[in-house]
Amino acid sequence: EVQLQASGGGLVQAGGSLRLSCAVSGVTFDDYSIGWFRRAPGKEREGVSCISMSDGSTYYVVSVKGRFTISRDNAKNTVYLQMNSLKPEDTAVYYCAAVQCYAGAVGYYYNDPFGFWGQGTLVTVSS
Repeated sequence: EVQLQASGGGLVQAGGSLRLSCAVSGVTFDDYSIGWFRRAPGKEREGVSCISMSDGSTYYVVSVKGRFTISRDNAKNTVYLQMNSLKPEDTAVYYCAAVQCYAGAVGYYYNDPFGFWGQGTLVTVSS
């Protein structure tokens, strides 16, 4: 059974940092990426960042580039999202999911052929 467990959310002041973790287990398929997504109140879900679990390629939405860093620890089957210089507009529920990501002309795009998503973790950035 594929499971993704997101954690690390919390309340932080603007300019602060948080590190989210996504623990992945039970994956038996190849050629997948782990993506971080967020849904802010009243807004649609947005892809934030993505990392290939095969070759480590990373992707970011323009609004977080230079502030967020995605990484993986294959030994621990965990993907991290280091979020620095947080802004109030980063406030959202953050989710991780097994997806496929591709470079776009600006940022990246993704496909979701697997349907495996973790539960969300709330990030609140106060001004």
